[in-house]
Amino acid sequence: MIDNQIFQRQRARMVDKQIHWRGIQSEIVLSAMQKVPRHEFVPSSQINEAYEDQAMPIGFDQTISQPYIVALMTSLLDLQTYDRVLEIGTGCGYQTAILAQIVNQVYTIELIDQLAQQAWDRLTRLGYENIAWKVGNGYLGWVGSAPFDRIIVTAAPPTIPPQLIEQLRIGGKMILPVGLNTQELVMVTRLEKGIKQKFCGSVRFVPMKNKPQD
Repeated sequence: MIDNQIFQRQRARMVDKQIHWRGIQSEIVLSAMQKVPRHEFVPSSQINEAYEDQAMPIGFDQTISQPYIVALMTSLLDLQTYDRVLEIGTGCGYQTAILAQIVNQVYTIELIDQLAQQAWDRLTRLGYENIAWKVGNGYLGWVGSAPFDRIIVTAAPPTIPPQLIEQLRIGGKMILPVGLNTQELVMVTRLEKGIKQKFCGSVRFVPMKNKPQD
């Protein structure tokens, strides 16, 4: 698919009107949102809506988040180039691509095999080479590659998964939606002993599936 001038203008307008105008000031986040062709990550039947300020279905009862929420969660992580970032919930790969524009190494986990393969094919075609991916249970994280500087969760668990906290380095941060019907966006910082939480507003995400047995 061609990233033509029409899509480029739509993307520039998205960044200006939906993201920057609403308070996202991070230049690295704005730049990443400007570079990643969102129309490559939505179903072809909805390509004309790719740069609208809305979440969109991508199949398998999953969605691509609205651009503002992607930008907000990314900016709250305060990413540095050298950060090792774990993403829980690859989905279509759009958030993955945004992260890969900013940091040197992204690790991403997707529960649904077909969705993961589609995302990987798409990201490979777009030239991303700094992403490691696997199919698996996001509640368990990626033990073999931990600890991580940052973790982003793109589906909502009912509570903060302890396994993910354990895979954050001391001082590391995790952003995730938490809750069932009512969800809160929560920033978790791992401390020497315990965690610190900051609540960042109400959101609505698909529920996080395949919770391990207690």
